[in-house]
Amino acid sequence: MNALSAIRPFNLGHMRPSFSQVFRCYTAPEFHSKERVAIIGSGSFGSAAAISIAKNAAQYDWAETTVKMYTHDEDIVVGDGVVTFPSTERLSRIINKKHENVKYLPGVDLPHNLVSCPDLLSACLDATLLVFVMPFQFLKPILPTVRKVADPGARGVSLIKEVHFDPETLGVKLVSTQIEEKMSLTKELHGMDRPFHCGVLMGANIASEIANGDFTESTLASRFPLSGLDDLNEKTRLIFNNTDSFRVYHIGDVSGCEACGALKNVIAIGAGFVDGMGMGSNTKAALMRIGILEMERFCNDFLEGVEPGTFQESCGMADLITTCVGGRNRRCGEIFAKQRLEGGEPQWDKIEEKALNGQRLRGVKTAKQVHDLLESKGLLKVYPLFSGIYRVAYEGAQVETIIDSLYIPNEVTNEKKKQSNGAAKNNGGTNKELA
Repeated sequence: MNALSAIRPFNLGHMRPSFSQVFRCYTAPEFHSKERVAIIGSGSFGSAAAISIAKNAAQYDWAETTVKMYTHDEDIVVGDGVVTFPSTERLSRIINKKHENVKYLPGVDLPHNLVSCPDLLSACLDATLLVFVMPFQFLKPILPTVRKVADPGARGVSLIKEVHFDPETLGVKLVSTQIEEKMSLTKELHGMDRPFHCGVLMGANIASEIANGDFTESTLASRFPLSGLDDLNEKTRLIFNNTDSFRVYHIGDVSGCEACGALKNVIAIGAGFVDGMGMGSNTKAALMRIGILEMERFCNDFLEGVEPGTFQESCGMADLITTCVGGRNRRCGEIFAKQRLEGGEPQWDKIEEKALNGQRLRGVKTAKQVHDLLESKGLLKVYPLFSGIYRVAYEGAQVETIIDSLYIPNEVTNEKKKQSNGAAKNNGGTNKELA
């Protein structure tokens, strides 16, 4: 069994070990409980992640070889009408027969131990690790069913890049938190009190590139408790990790990691506006720099326990760069901008339908939720980029006005200077130039 794992390079002064040298120092832990994985969702990202998960399940003796993937079944037209007569076949049947998701990840071979299940109960029966990777609006109503059949000690990992605004508390409600609330066992309803723990996996992860085996990093954020002698954080990381092509690092900052995964989609819409105007790398670089600053400020303003280092992980800056260069939100933002500049009246739902082949455009919805939250707190002026993207997307503002949003407000800059000066005085040193 090859249990090599992604270990961060460590500092030995001027001597920096190679990655292969670090691997040779790593000894995989022993696990005592059998892992049974169920993937809930079979879109492009779910299918791409399933490749690494299924391959790992097949090689680790502590994991059940068969990985089940819940598939919302639909009719797919097969046959080209020339050589073969056109007919319809259920997507789950095609996946299990051809080992290919012909709709959402065409042309990519899926592992034979990955089984597509159109029945939710059979997909999640006795699962110890639940991987959630479908839009939350569709996931939420099926969670009670999942809870009934999953292992009582099951845990989860969300790959859902959304963030929700709670109108009652005027705050942010993370998807992972909502999953935990729905999945936790209570004595009144289930005869026992048992909390459900949900981590997140976020990063610079474009599905087609993962499926092609291009090297990718990702961030697993979780705080799973020990299960007997098993370190569930490391066990979970190993289920996702592929040393050669899908390298996964672990952090404990679930809130920051998850929020980054959702907020970067808003910035990517703005990147699409920049591309639609025909502007170059300098402009997009400015947008990304200011974007990551607004993301960090938003997390610190509305979430607890956010770690500064999270924004340097794959879930932070790397995911923002990838999404602003090649993601679906950027692509749709560009289409929107071009149609607007040509005098048209673009509609997001029509762009989504035409450009995304059944996938969801999350950045626009998140932009509205972020705007509503900032407006309720009177903070729109200190988030000019989030606000500017919303105005173009929803209020008919000219696309060119996005350039007017590329600045850091004076009050934010002054506050940073105060904090930096205070830190310098406390440390007895001099103030460094602000980035």
